[in-house]
Amino acid sequence: MSRFPFRQVVILMFSTPNAGSRQHDEAEAAQRVVDMELEHGPLAPAAARREARRVLTAHGVGEDRIYDSLLVISELVTNAVTHALPPVVLHLRIGENDAGRIQVHVSDGGPQPDPTTWAASRPEGEHGRGATIISALVDNVGSHSTPEDLVDHWADLAAA
Repeated sequence: MSRFPFRQVVILMFSTPNAGSRQHDEAEAAQRVVDMELEHGPLAPAAARREARRVLTAHGVGEDRIYDSLLVISELVTNAVTHALPPVVLHLRIGENDAGRIQVHVSDGGPQPDPTTWAASRPEGEHGRGATIISALVDNVGSHSTPEDLVDHWADLAAA
């Protein structure tokens, strides 16, 4: 059974920043939030990109920022599916004004105890670039544990 009541459903709501993540969450008081639990499998990155593109476009985010955001989302979701236990949940926060931020959070169930994933079986040169790509595109990046015993990986970039 899922730890989240919104299994593979997208919920749009207004929210205030989480006080526990002030270092990277200094955006406006009211933000649009998307939460989406993803399949823990190879289709998760595409599903996350598809929904994020729809939401970012609807909120008037420019094409360059959408592209950067989708690349960050793809990397974070791929890492969660490849290296972590389920669930995998995308949280997307978009600031309400031109000075707003796009905050991408991907929560997962923590490291897999058996690292016999596809990536672990590949030669070193065929994987391991995600953190470098993300760092090049965002203003802030990090991770922390949540009260629900999940690991939240986040990235913050300008909406404009």
